[in-house]
Amino acid sequence: MPGIIEFNNIAEMFDKITEHFIGDKRPMFMHKVHGKYTHISFAKMKADVENFALGLAALGIKRGDNIALISENRPEWVVADMGMIKLGAVNVSIYPTLTPKQIEYILNDSGAKIVIVSNQHQLIKLMKIIQNIPTLQRILIMTEHEIESDPRVIPFSHVKEIGIEFCKLYPDYLLNEMNKINPEHIITIIYTSGTTGNPKGVMLTHNNLVSNIKAASECIPFTYEDTVLSFLPLCHSYERMAGYYTSMSCGSTIAYAEGIETVRDNLLEVHPTFVTTVPRLFERFYNRIMKQVGEESVVRQKIFSWAIGVGKTYMCAKKNKVMSPFISLQYKVANKLVFKKIRERTGGHIKFFVSGGAALAPELGEFFDAVGIPIIEGYGMTESSPVISANRKDDYKFGTVGRPLSGVEVKIAADGEILVRGPNVMKGYWNNKKATEEIIDAEGWLHTGDIGLFDTEGYLKITDRKKHLFVSSGGKNIAPQHIENIFLQSEFIDQFVLIGDGRMYLTALIVPNFDSLKDFADRHGIKYNNTEELSSNPEIYKLMEDVMSKLQKDLANYERVRKFTILGKPLTIENNELTPTLKVKRKVVEERFKELIDKMYQGVN
Repeated sequence: MPGIIEFNNIAEMFDKITEHFIGDKRPMFMHKVHGKYTHISFAKMKADVENFALGLAALGIKRGDNIALISENRPEWVVADMGMIKLGAVNVSIYPTLTPKQIEYILNDSGAKIVIVSNQHQLIKLMKIIQNIPTLQRILIMTEHEIESDPRVIPFSHVKEIGIEFCKLYPDYLLNEMNKINPEHIITIIYTSGTTGNPKGVMLTHNNLVSNIKAASECIPFTYEDTVLSFLPLCHSYERMAGYYTSMSCGSTIAYAEGIETVRDNLLEVHPTFVTTVPRLFERFYNRIMKQVGEESVVRQKIFSWAIGVGKTYMCAKKNKVMSPFISLQYKVANKLVFKKIRERTGGHIKFFVSGGAALAPELGEFFDAVGIPIIEGYGMTESSPVISANRKDDYKFGTVGRPLSGVEVKIAADGEILVRGPNVMKGYWNNKKATEEIIDAEGWLHTGDIGLFDTEGYLKITDRKKHLFVSSGGKNIAPQHIENIFLQSEFIDQFVLIGDGRMYLTALIVPNFDSLKDFADRHGIKYNNTEELSSNPEIYKLMEDVMSKLQKDLANYERVRKFTILGKPLTIENNELTPTLKVKRKVVEERFKELIDKMYQGVN
């Protein structure tokens, strides 16, 4: 359903939604404090935002000034963001996982006057490079113990305090600034995480985001009765738009997970009705379920398989509106024996998961749908604010990313590339006219770099990234994403990187699911001291060979992996091997493991 208020810019949206629920006992935000979830009211958030905005004004910040924000997800992120928006400043969102050198480039490129950091760790990174950033005037820190003695470092709370004093002198200042907001004003610059070269700053306007929020809310049915668990980084356009702006515009409560690794526990604490997430969460959840089922008795395994079959039949009948009493009865039994227990692991109140950031394997979508955990899969990119298309609650098809959003035009170019045009397409790249003209043509079409097609029913299907398509030395075109998803179905595989562009055959780097591997080793008396030693064990290699052989039996010969290497450690965001939404940075990984890859092709001419 659409939001409960009408608005033309993000500042207006925040003001109207906080006023609408100003006396509501339900929290606007939830976050962990000393191990327990604490509530923040609509009234408290409104006051904090206004005081912070006026504090920035007292520090000399004016409309159009760029302010960098380096923080993990927390309520202060929203206070800082909305404070900037109401004042007309621009939020330069920076991932807290970036290195000092990467941060230095973004700060200098954007000309940021102030940097807001979350804690001492981020402050230390900044102090290493501060002398290289001539535009930087002040640093604001959210966590206030162990404050740096440098006079340029100011506590976050102090900014709100001076804002209160500023308001006494200029009571109409903030309202006057808000009245000057134009839909075409830039609200944020989000630097894309490029795998090569320097990142580019995507400029998004109020109009870009407002159009996307309103269109997305028709597909993602948030309401004021919902609680959304947020764990993807707010500096990423996907979480920013879906898990923050869109859910806020509908009056939903937003609860912050402590981090990606704590999501499983936080689900049980928060009992959310919605979670915006990426396919990796479902892959891990599915593998844990299958691992536990594999440890059950043969009878229980048969009941589980029967229940999943019933669930798929039931959902198909429901979708086609051909339900029979017998199927309905079977589903009730399957639900009681199997599905209810699985749903309880998500907190027991999930209406939908919203999936984006990468392709969801159709098999996973069908599995969770059968269990009664629907997944709404969408597609987008930062340059399109970000959502381009999405499945709907009652109009979905697994293996596709649904239909284009209202007001968004999508067409397929002659070479298969997906082109997009509409109010959600970015203003351009900051200080980079050449790159802007390369991605947005003279007719306003955004060239996504993704390859796709519309099926006969009008659903958009992504086949791969244009730049990620492999061409073997034999001239075969190979889409790696599809093949990688097949192998990620295994309970023994956690991460999988296909190699083969310009090569005679395909190889792979595999990060195993170490929990499953350890269980296998313990059952078979395989001795090991650490994961690296376990990964290099010949018996484990043989296990992985058998897994690979079974999974790729239906692939064409040129799509089959002939050799692979098992890695002893996971690929991580911190090591720059994954993007913040857990997608593999293919070029980084190929360069980092070049020697291992070359060994798999030794002796090949």
